[in-house]
Amino acid sequence: MSSATAPSKRRAFGATMRRDAWWTQPLFVFLGLATFLIYSTWAAFQGNHYWLDQNGANYLSPFYSPELFGNSPHAIFGPKPSWWPAWLLFSPALLVLWAPAGFRLTCYYYRGAYYKAFWADPPACAVGEPRIGYPGETSFPLILQNIHRYFLYIALIFILVLLHDAWSAFWFRSPSGDHHFGLGVGTIVLTLNVILLGGYTFGCHSLRHLVGGFMDQVSKHPIHAKCYACVSRLNGRHMLWAWMSLFWVGFSDVYVRLCSLGVWHDWRIF
Repeated sequence: MSSATAPSKRRAFGATMRRDAWWTQPLFVFLGLATFLIYSTWAAFQGNHYWLDQNGANYLSPFYSPELFGNSPHAIFGPKPSWWPAWLLFSPALLVLWAPAGFRLTCYYYRGAYYKAFWADPPACAVGEPRIGYPGETSFPLILQNIHRYFLYIALIFILVLLHDAWSAFWFRSPSGDHHFGLGVGTIVLTLNVILLGGYTFGCHSLRHLVGGFMDQVSKHPIHAKCYACVSRLNGRHMLWAWMSLFWVGFSDVYVRLCSLGVWHDWRIF
């Protein structure tokens, strides 16, 4: 007795038997990512009000760190270089923001999130999508997503830079020019920023593979096993770290910017 399997009928876009509000998650992801992209792009092109040195504070927006060239005291190599084309808009953020942006853009979690939210590929589980085939990430341009592991190396360096910025935010300049240890609201904001970004970065899937995932029996290598366990613990909440760090890095720029504009006042705790 022979049997044949009937070909499944392709669902129309958005067609589903689900009764829950499946569209809420991709909608909120779309709104969250779109809001961040619009604001961060605007902030990156401003080129001013990205640092605060009022009342002895020493704050630098993470969007502009490390500041290679610029007008703030944090600039490593001084002001805008003479070789920069006069017709091209200059902003210190444009020199560095590509690195953290590339790390997030190629992140395994974010790929799944924005594929659903922006491309409806698919919009949700068991929901019809607008295309017939799925070539995967084996052809151009999505094959470029595989460079995520290399962006990881750069992101780890950026964590060290932001850690330095957070430490610098603890030191306030007195009217005499001396620096003394203190704590302001901006200090807490920048310190939380590097903690949340660290939780997101050190929970990266690529880092998990790098510290022990490539081994057949990681338990035979104690140091690798401990590192693997730590990264795995962070990786278990990778989505939460991703969203918390995304929100907070944006808020950190907002905080420094509004304080620099005089809209907010940085309250000195001690």
